Amino acid sequence: MNLPSDLKYTKDHEWVRVDEDGITTIGITDFAQNELGDIVFVDIDTEGKSLEANEPFGTIEAVKTVSDLFMPVAARVEKVNPDLEDNPELVNTDPYNKGWIAKVTLADTKDIEGLMDAAAYEKLVQS
Repeated sequence: MNLPSDLKYTKDHEWVRVDEDGITTIGITDFAQNELGDIVFVDIDTEGKSLEANEPFGTIEAVKTVSDLFMPVAARVEKVNPDLEDNPELVNTDPYNKGWIAKVTLADTKDIEGLMDAAAYEKLVQS
């Protein structure tokens, strides 16, 4: 299982990367994409909206199921990955880079401190 140590993680299997430009990138973990199976559609209808932590911000559809995506921290959705419209499988093949889902602006950067590091997330998924 691939768990980059520079990311933060949630119990709902999202990852969070605080970028240098003040924007934060969100996606689903390698574990999550593996559990879901082949991703066929990503639907994010919250672009331009401010959401609270744990609020659904979209859905991800795999061959077997549809799952909600939950906002890891209070934030405004600034951009949705345009490449996922034609290539949703990027979430499967490159979940931490080309398969990112949304870029957001945090309401409070301190919210990141409440998320798990890679070691804590690994313990969660192995239990």
